[in-house]
Amino acid sequence: MTDVSRVRKAVIPAAGLGTRFLPATKAMPKEMLPVVDMPAIQYVVQEAVSAGLADVLMITGRNKRALEDHFDRVPTVEKLLEDKGDTERLEAIQHATDLGEIHYVRQGDPKGLGHAVLRAKTHVGNEPFAVLLGDDLIDERDELLTIMIDVQARTGGSVVALIEVPMDKISAYGCADMTVIDGQDYVRVNHLVEKPAVEDAPSNLAVIGRYVLHPAVFEVLENTPPGRGNEIQLTDALQTLATREGEGGGVYGVVFRGRRYDTGDKLSYLKAVVTLACEREDLGPDLREWLGEFTADLAK
Repeated sequence: MTDVSRVRKAVIPAAGLGTRFLPATKAMPKEMLPVVDMPAIQYVVQEAVSAGLADVLMITGRNKRALEDHFDRVPTVEKLLEDKGDTERLEAIQHATDLGEIHYVRQGDPKGLGHAVLRAKTHVGNEPFAVLLGDDLIDERDELLTIMIDVQARTGGSVVALIEVPMDKISAYGCADMTVIDGQDYVRVNHLVEKPAVEDAPSNLAVIGRYVLHPAVFEVLENTPPGRGNEIQLTDALQTLATREGEGGGVYGVVFRGRRYDTGDKLSYLKAVVTLACEREDLGPDLREWLGEFTADLAK
């Protein structure tokens, strides 16, 4: 097996149109929707950096300039806050700027997640890398990405994150047929099914938006025809790797049982905002008290 280095780079696909949140996303990227007082994309970048991946590549599209602006310096605002002595807000905006080395490349044509990942080939090179989707926010107190990076180093293949969901919800996800490996904290993925009917689902293990991929995925994506939705599906490429022997072959799964916040639809997004706000020291006590009163009134 070719000696490829440990994961150093993160890829964040952020070219989606965010149609489920229209009209809010008509002129603003969905990744910039605030979760309490920080855009969703910053949570994802912070997760990558916390796992030691300070080299971040965002795959963007049209009307996504706000992403670059958010992680850039704003000298006029910084000067204003400095003159006012507002060090707390000054440190908050500088924190976003100082997170890591963030690079940008446009996807061009919206040909699916697999195509977006393929756009990272030149930047990533012959190294394993992480892919983080912005719809899934992982609580900073729970470990996931570092475990996946370790599993990738041990197996030499690719790794997906899995969660258990009720069977009647499995059709909303990619689903894994897997084999338990004795004595290991990960499973072997035999087959992946994209959004199966309940009766066809091989398990209740759903793939969520965290991947650690062997660079062999690029060659597979280049030869993967459009699939569901006439898009190049990352799931299809992973299915090919799952059955491949030798270098870059094999797909493994880490079952995550920590706190995950889904910002992919309106109701789940609202739940994420309320949950995270309730857990904050500055907002939580007053918000929890108000929620108690509010829900009591609803029950009358």
